[in-house]
Amino acid sequence: MISPITIGTARAFTAWTHRHLAPPVDAEFVIGVQSAGGALVGVAFVDRPICRAFDDGHTAEVTCLSTDGTPNACSALLGAAWRLSRAKGYRRLIAHTRTDEPGTSLRAAGFRRVAHPAARWDKAGRADRGAGLSRILWEITVLGGRS
Repeated sequence: MISPITIGTARAFTAWTHRHLAPPVDAEFVIGVQSAGGALVGVAFVDRPICRAFDDGHTAEVTCLSTDGTPNACSALLGAAWRLSRAKGYRRLIAHTRTDEPGTSLRAAGFRRVAHPAARWDKAGRADRGAGLSRILWEITVLGGRS
């Protein structure tokens, strides 16, 4: 079940569960997914794109997604993030994965892998992302057939 949560709860959950990314300080919105018993099993942070090249006023970005490993939690969060982004007027939602991550949940939620120009990940405050690491860009768009 998708649920609204506070940014403090989302940050605490991410600090507890995420392998390599510190929790974002802020976001336009955060959502959680709960088990049938009501336990929080995943969170997603959505904000304006980190890379200025993508910040066109029509694009939002999943800046952080973390779960406790519950099956389908990632896909549920990504689908809900897209629905909420569209409701806020965005026409495109992007996300990045590391090159060693398969993107299975992104594909299941309707995202597609796209080529993109090199983005800098070593900006001040983003060092936790790993300077020089290659990333894969994923997107879902209103015009891309899935809306």
